[in-house]
Amino acid sequence: MFDFGISGYRPAWLSGSSAVAAAHGPRLAMLEGRRLTRALLVWDLDEDVWFPDGLVLLDFEGEQVEIVHQKFDEGSITWNTVDPARPLDWAGEGFRLAWREGVPGELARLQGQRLQAVELLTWTGKDMARGMAAVAFFFPQGRVTIYNALDENGMEFSDPDQRYARQRLRMKRS
Repeated sequence: MFDFGISGYRPAWLSGSSAVAAAHGPRLAMLEGRRLTRALLVWDLDEDVWFPDGLVLLDFEGEQVEIVHQKFDEGSITWNTVDPARPLDWAGEGFRLAWREGVPGELARLQGQRLQAVELLTWTGKDMARGMAAVAFFFPQGRVTIYNALDENGMEFSDPDQRYARQRLRMKRS
């Protein structure tokens, strides 16, 4: 299994919003009310750009969600398994990669804000991505959606496209 340049990392691939909701919905919902304390992306040091094939790490006051996508509809969400202090080695391919905080600016501006809501989005467009799941994080002054950009991560900072069906994740009340 490919480790995405992170020694010991094991992605847990899922396809579709119902699978993501069953596996991670309650835990994602429990992030509501926590501050985004850190956001890290894999950065290509030679090109000085985001390396969208690598993981996206979002830390909510010590609860780190790790998101990565592959193929056309698969995504992996893991929790607290990646140590960004450890170096990245992309299968000996010669990429010089490192974790980077503070990029892009839209993501950096969300840091310090409390998470207001999490939504699972399902792409309903009439194309090969139909059924693809994405996760949207809503803050008082912005949002980020992390989605499958056809075999790599994509990020949007505006309202989700109208072709997404939206499902708000809520904590179960006893």
